[in-house]
Amino acid sequence: MAGAASLWITATPIVPRGELHLGHLAGPYVAADVLARFLRADGEGVLFTTGIADHAGSVELRALSTGRTPADVADGHGVAIEADLVRARVEFDHIARPQHPGGCSRWVQNVVCRLHAEGIVVPRVRPLPYCEPCGRWLHGVQVTGGCPHCGTLTHAGACRACGRPGEGGDLRDPRCSRCGVGAGLRRVRRLYLLLEPFRADLAAHWDRGGLPSRVAALCEGLAEEGLPDVPVSHPGRWGVPVRVEGFEDQVVDAEFEAVALQLCGHGAGEEPLPGRAVRFHGLGHAFYDAVLLPALLMERGVKPDQTYVTREVYRLAPDGGAGPWALDLLNEFGSDTVRRHVLEISGAERRSGFRRERLERTRQVLDSTWNAWLSALFADVRAECGGRVPDVAPGGPGWTTELRRLTAAVADLRQAYGVEGFDPRRAVALLDEIVRSVTGFAEAGSYERHRPGRDVRHLALISAQLSVASALTSWARPVMPEGADRLAAVLRVPVGRPVGIEALEPPPHGTPVVAPKESVFGF
Repeated sequence: MAGAASLWITATPIVPRGELHLGHLAGPYVAADVLARFLRADGEGVLFTTGIADHAGSVELRALSTGRTPADVADGHGVAIEADLVRARVEFDHIARPQHPGGCSRWVQNVVCRLHAEGIVVPRVRPLPYCEPCGRWLHGVQVTGGCPHCGTLTHAGACRACGRPGEGGDLRDPRCSRCGVGAGLRRVRRLYLLLEPFRADLAAHWDRGGLPSRVAALCEGLAEEGLPDVPVSHPGRWGVPVRVEGFEDQVVDAEFEAVALQLCGHGAGEEPLPGRAVRFHGLGHAFYDAVLLPALLMERGVKPDQTYVTREVYRLAPDGGAGPWALDLLNEFGSDTVRRHVLEISGAERRSGFRRERLERTRQVLDSTWNAWLSALFADVRAECGGRVPDVAPGGPGWTTELRRLTAAVADLRQAYGVEGFDPRRAVALLDEIVRSVTGFAEAGSYERHRPGRDVRHLALISAQLSVASALTSWARPVMPEGADRLAAVLRVPVGRPVGIEALEPPPHGTPVVAPKESVFGF
């Protein structure tokens, strides 16, 4: 599949420190799946990948707090996360797992060794926080402190508020995340990747566009002030062991590994890279996707043609929690409701808070509009057409006007689904507009059933609605694939057709239409 793909879609690797939560889905994952589904239906070869960041520092922290090994934490939660993504209908082509047999650990080691041999990864002596009570070097999320750029409380790595990278030794008042004690700084020799040699190529890459506003501001600031050296290793046992002489007691930095996972997820560099890529991430990962990853590609001789989509995650106000577990909400509300909800509520470049009543409202909208209209349509088919698609062309009072509206709406929908104008929130609004419009059309023409000679006119009205229902099996599928496929099964139309006006046709006449026992969209 990778060799045939013309577009590569990536989503930030997921950290398996716990189960999948709603914040994950509201971030890059559902949105990226929407784009992948739309493009695949259009016939474009798409490779859709992510990874499970087994060696993240928070996995080790969770293991220390629960008395388990980091491998147990990563394996247990990683398996659950993959299952929950399937339940949410987020369908990756490949999920890289460094801990699994045949994973990426050996490949990551080879990348570090090669970059070191080429002089791109070099030794540097820098201060690193050390916790005396815990007897541990602190890196990544294991150390917190004030961001050296914006002052926000953050951890080592990229700041979740401003996106700027920073080392643990640069944090203001660094403290151990485990015990809360102030950390001392010790100088230690580690490996770093030099970004400055890539300045000109990176600046040209950023100038080509495709950067969201906050990511563009981040990159412009880095270009003006100087590109930082990126940590590649640190002392520790949990992670990919470094195979560079003199650094055998160190492991590959988890953030660097997470970027390498994206390349490994493509097939460890053994297959040709697609010509274009779309990177989905939160602001806290923008530095790695927009700066470090392009630099690694450039080092391989690839000039990346990349578009970046920033999708910030849900947070629970006021304590900044991650949100409820995704599986609980998926089991209670269904994937259609949850997917639609996170697309219409989550911010493109700012964090938003989860409110259960908003999710309830999303379900109510589906029930009172989408499902109510379909139930009435199915009842009409049963009562007026003997439960089969009538042998009458779509029509009815105002159908010509309605057809013009639908044609304009699906053109807008294609733009909202596409790479250049990607806006899933707008797509949800357009889909609702379509359903409200056809519902009004049906209500306005309902008097036809009481007029003399009504049969043909009223059946034409039913046929018109069936054509819209058939179209929604393709138009709504990127957002709500479970309900779209359920509706396709009811109407017996093909699954996964392109999002276009061509889908606006009723099923073949005589096709039996049996209303499902459950709601079509959500439950």
